[in-house]
Amino acid sequence: MKKNSFFFIAFLIIGFCCKETACFSQITDETEILKDDPIAAALDSLTTLSLFEKGYVKINYPKFSRYNFGPDSIPTYDESVMAERLAQIDAASPFDLRYNSVVKGYIQLYALRRRELVARVMALSQLYFPMFEQQLDKYNLPLELKYLAICESALNPLAKSHAGAMGLWQFMYPTGKMFGLKVTSYVDERCDPYKSTEAACQYFKHLYDIFGDWQMVLAAYNGGPGTVNKAIRRSGGKKTYWEIRPFLPKETQGYVPAFIAVNYIMNYTSEYNLYSAIPKKTFLQVDTITIKQQISFTQIAAVLDITEDELKYLNPTYRKGVIPASINEKNVLTLPSHKMGAFINNEEAIYNYYKNTIATNNEKLVPEQATKIHTIRKGESLTSIAKKYNCSVTALKTWNDLKSNKAIPGKKLTIITNSAPDDNVVSAPKKQLENSLVIDAEKIKYYVIQKGDTLFKIAQKQQTTIEEIKRLNNFSTKYTLLPGKKIKVGVM
Repeated sequence: MKKNSFFFIAFLIIGFCCKETACFSQITDETEILKDDPIAAALDSLTTLSLFEKGYVKINYPKFSRYNFGPDSIPTYDESVMAERLAQIDAASPFDLRYNSVVKGYIQLYALRRRELVARVMALSQLYFPMFEQQLDKYNLPLELKYLAICESALNPLAKSHAGAMGLWQFMYPTGKMFGLKVTSYVDERCDPYKSTEAACQYFKHLYDIFGDWQMVLAAYNGGPGTVNKAIRRSGGKKTYWEIRPFLPKETQGYVPAFIAVNYIMNYTSEYNLYSAIPKKTFLQVDTITIKQQISFTQIAAVLDITEDELKYLNPTYRKGVIPASINEKNVLTLPSHKMGAFINNEEAIYNYYKNTIATNNEKLVPEQATKIHTIRKGESLTSIAKKYNCSVTALKTWNDLKSNKAIPGKKLTIITNSAPDDNVVSAPKKQLENSLVIDAEKIKYYVIQKGDTLFKIAQKQQTTIEEIKRLNNFSTKYTLLPGKKIKVGVM
């Protein structure tokens, strides 16, 4: 045994022999949360979630707050007050919701240091908590478990941990597979809000059957049952979380205190002057429909006048922006409720949007594809590269798993030359592209935008394509159609 390992184990044994209160003063005096703490990292992931406006989140402050706090007021309380409040919650809970310095540290994280992000969590809870509660009730599980998803992912359905766990409930690949969550090149059911919640409920019941204690279930959910069993053995056979806590990995040591802190904060938001951001969608504002054919977010967005970012947020299961279809699978599309009627009325038009590029075999996700390798040259941008290969920047980023629009000279990019359905551009005939470079103003066909027009409607009226209109008018991914404005729609 290495000398350092010997002293480390000796330290743990000495610490464990202390009285419980003394142990807490040594082991849990962590009121400052580390920057790389996974709980804090989950919250921070919300800063890049496209659901919220970058740099600004509108908080839904009431006209008259319960305690007459100003919008910028950040209340603080004595530890005795926090301990008493937590004791009241604990009295009605099957969890051991005790107060100590570690719990205090996480309360400060939520109430003081990440207030804006907590406002975002509160907004997201209006979409997910009703569904969580339905599923938890179905399995006869404590409803407090809904707060666990805040610790796991901060309710970000696209959250990914450094270890590769995914989704609202942060399933690792093997655990997700064990509970029936499918992962393919196009679908990751760990990110499916409904299916992953169902799997999480089954996992909770499985863990409770093993440990018979909800605090231990929380620890096992985070660290794995094997990790908890090892901690039990190292502790000399102790069976409660706080007794085995010193022998758990550091991440799991903070996990249960964070859960306790979330229970506290979510029950006392008004007392801390915490109010929800305005939610993009609530549980009652979305609906689902089973799709009949393979379909891409680009198709849906073009016809229904909805952004691909919103579709991605509401349908995080689909990794490439494509909802596959096959005889044996039923894949579901989630839409804002007010868009559902438009989808049903225009369903065939949406399916046929890429009629020349969608694979005809339902079992086959995309057509056969040829690839090229492009080495980025100095001065090139993703936009210029996309134009060169007649594709979109979004497609380039998807093919190469790029997180930003930065083009790094020398980096090699994979280019798929036979466009897949998740590509944002329909290739125009080569001759048409060549001619469009030298068109003269007298040959341009114009259209005056009418109220209620979308690019899809205009393209149908003028017997052209959305991509052609975008190209002629140099429309970027973000564009506005102003009634009365004249745009180019073709060449006469």
